[in-house]
Amino acid sequence: MFEQQLLNALTLGCVYALFALGFTLVFGVLEVINLSHGAVFMTGSYVALSVVTELQAPLWLGVVVAMLVSGLIGLLIDVFILKRLRARGAPHLIPMIATIGVGIFLTSAAQGLFGAEIRRFPEEILPAGEFMLGTVHARALEIAIVAIAFALMAVLFLAIKHTQLGRALRAIAESPKAARLLGINVEGLFHLTSFVAAALGGAAGVLIGLNFNAITPFMGQPILHKGIAVVILGGMGDIRGALIGGLFLGFAEVMSKGYLSSQMGDAVAFGLLFLILLVRPAGLFGHVLERKA
Repeated sequence: MFEQQLLNALTLGCVYALFALGFTLVFGVLEVINLSHGAVFMTGSYVALSVVTELQAPLWLGVVVAMLVSGLIGLLIDVFILKRLRARGAPHLIPMIATIGVGIFLTSAAQGLFGAEIRRFPEEILPAGEFMLGTVHARALEIAIVAIAFALMAVLFLAIKHTQLGRALRAIAESPKAARLLGINVEGLFHLTSFVAAALGGAAGVLIGLNFNAITPFMGQPILHKGIAVVILGGMGDIRGALIGGLFLGFAEVMSKGYLSSQMGDAVAFGLLFLILLVRPAGLFGHVLERKA
């Protein structure tokens, strides 16, 4: 049923968009392609799982703790790695290589701690209930995932557009040198950006883990590829593009699996992305990447 596939696509697309928002936020402000973002995504899932299974805590607390731990990891990456590379004026390729190493470390650590087998959330802690929205059969879990993802994205958009902090971040994205001259604490906002972006990635990891109820140490790599594609499609560094691109990828993937073949989802989705980029090589909102000295 088409309407049912739309709900599935919306659920998956919201998670992709949430993941890509954190990814593009770091690039837009720090000008760094953080290739450890997928591993942070995976870490968020395991943290939430550990909180609800080992501590017998409610699921909402697991999500909050996962965001805090993921954000702390992102902050540590910025303080101990990216900050030092910025101070030395390292070219863009060096932070990419450094974050690849961090991602490998986090993945290996998760495999050592939890094993390589699939872990699952206990069924009894998942939101129960099913609803009929017209002709669409909706689980309470799917509605909760969409609601949480949209709530987090809305908070980020409102903060960026309508707060003093958001204006400072936009100033840094345009020109860090000019922002410093205006008295903005550029380094402090770099740290905050890394924390928020990683927290969003951790939240996306929990949501995707809940949606499929399957967590492995290697779950971050496939979504990292998709996150990069979404960010490029939307325009590097643009949060509007990340939202639209994430929803597009989710819809393309689900619809191709539903109406073509379950094995063709990624091929069709990435093929459509390629065709769009042939028309708009800079992405949907690529003009926002023009940064002034």
